[in-house]
Amino acid sequence: SLSSPSLPKAPSSSSTHNRYPEKSNGRYEEPNLSICLSKRSLNLSILALFFNGFLPNLSKYAYAEELELQRYTDSKEGFTLLIPSSFNKVEKAGATVLFEEEGKGSNNVGVVVNPVRLSSLGDFGTPEFVVDKLIQAEKRKESTVDAEVIGVAERSGQGGLQVYEFEYKVDSTRGGMKRIFSAAFVASKKLYLLNIAHSDKPESPLDAQTRTMLEQVLHSFDAAPQT
Repeated sequence: SLSSPSLPKAPSSSSTHNRYPEKSNGRYEEPNLSICLSKRSLNLSILALFFNGFLPNLSKYAYAEELELQRYTDSKEGFTLLIPSSFNKVEKAGATVLFEEEGKGSNNVGVVVNPVRLSSLGDFGTPEFVVDKLIQAEKRKESTVDAEVIGVAERSGQGGLQVYEFEYKVDSTRGGMKRIFSAAFVASKKLYLLNIAHSDKPESPLDAQTRTMLEQVLHSFDAAPQT
């Protein structure tokens, strides 16, 4: 059994200057346990700080892989985003690109790119102004029963690009209740609009993992890096 660590004896004139000699009469002396535990705690704290604070990009990439997302980039139109790997690319009039969940076409991710005279999204209005226009457009559809804004946000994209993000829910005669995540930005005199639609019915609400995945898609929408 371990004995309690003892204080070191004062060195004699014939002893070495090593305060804690490695060996004494062929036996290893026990380390100072409190010092070892303190060092171990410090090392664990440094590791935690390193992984949590200094590797944000690596964490994001690992998280995207865990959620089974893959990068899609349209170099011609100039945009990029993450797409759920279970979604398939389909052709649809009016959409620059559209991805649908296999077997559930109402769950989809689409991007529309149109020319505009604006230099930035801010020239068009605030995030609240833009989402109000989106809601008005939804309510004008014959199939829409109701539409309600959940939240709006603004972030910086590639090169400080102004990106607006929106979340709202739509009750429709086509497919029932849906949750919509949308993002928009203006670059090179073109308006880029992302629309993510997913079923969110009372009997089968949007689960936390799927919501997290869709939010990752939303936050990934950006102008493609110029090569």
